[in-house]
Amino acid sequence: MRPRASHVIAITLLAASAACAPAPKAADAAADKQPTASAVVTDDNSPQSLADGKRIFREDTFGDEQFWTDTLHLNDVIEKAVDPTTALTVGLKVDADVPPPGILKKVDLKSPATTVALLKMNAIVGVRATVDANNHITRLGVTCALCHSTVDNSVMPGIGHRMDGWPNRQLNVGAIIALTPAVTAAQKAVYSSWGPGKYDPRYNIDGKNNPLVIPPAYGLADTKNETYTAEGPISYWNAYVAVTQMHAHGTFIDDRLGIRIEQTPDMVTAKLPALRAYQHSLAAPATPAGSFDIASAERGHRLFDGSCASCHIGGKGTDNNIGVMHAAAETGMDNAYALRTANKQYRTTPLRALWQHAPYFHDGSAATLADVVSHYDRVRKLGLTAAQQHDLIEYLKSL
Repeated sequence: MRPRASHVIAITLLAASAACAPAPKAADAAADKQPTASAVVTDDNSPQSLADGKRIFREDTFGDEQFWTDTLHLNDVIEKAVDPTTALTVGLKVDADVPPPGILKKVDLKSPATTVALLKMNAIVGVRATVDANNHITRLGVTCALCHSTVDNSVMPGIGHRMDGWPNRQLNVGAIIALTPAVTAAQKAVYSSWGPGKYDPRYNIDGKNNPLVIPPAYGLADTKNETYTAEGPISYWNAYVAVTQMHAHGTFIDDRLGIRIEQTPDMVTAKLPALRAYQHSLAAPATPAGSFDIASAERGHRLFDGSCASCHIGGKGTDNNIGVMHAAAETGMDNAYALRTANKQYRTTPLRALWQHAPYFHDGSAATLADVVSHYDRVRKLGLTAAQQHDLIEYLKSL
């Protein structure tokens, strides 16, 4: 029972077009910076390190303005055509704790000037901008929080208090990229096909299209490899996304994928330890009281232990922590995305906070937990009765 329910990436941010992406350099014989999936790291959990990591997660663009401003000119698009209502429609979030109290209920949410004002005070989650005295956006970039933070909607949908680590399932990455004039009609068609909450972190590398569900970035402290296909630990993926997807100014090398990007100064690598420590500090949200049937979940727990726990070790864990990978056919999954990666297989996903981030599986092909259970009952030939499936669903809701 391995619902790869997008629990794996620490940060997955906006992709760029293949035409605009910095071309990977040909891999050479040296592999001095080759990432390894078995790296063992110890977090510095000092208050200073966690504070630095939080700032990096929320605010650091790693110099990616070189792409979003200089190449895509997203700053011009936002300044001229993206009012707050449009921004909320494509899933951007506003941190209600930044603007003066009550101001969001008074401003014109149909004016792009209001968006510029929100950017000037750094109130739009995951987007950083420099705004001059004439209220023109001169520089604009994105941060980790764009995809891996949301808000609690306490003011209105899309506006509220930050919730770091929660996936932004309303964010329409493709629609945002398609707003820019620097992509072709064919590329816009691909981006527009993704829809809210999905993103392909390899499209600008290989030109193929298999969008993934944006994952949570919480509850990862006990997970050895955080990516769907276990290429490496969380700092590996942070570096991959920062350099190849955010188009930050830094270094990422993986000769297994033929990617060798080295930029000086490197504005990414030195920040990875603090970023990892902060991400590892983000606990999965607790299951709300009364949201599942306790007696049914207890029966489901016993079923889970008999049918699923050999891979989901300890209920929420993963056998990938002991080095196990799985071919897509083992779980009835589409292997198209896996074939584009270094390992060509999927790892078992740790299960946490399943109650709050449907859809499930890496590609979002299971809309509900009932769909997850039905899929594995069929593929794994579990022979569950309707009552047993119900009990198993209630247990999954409790995780």
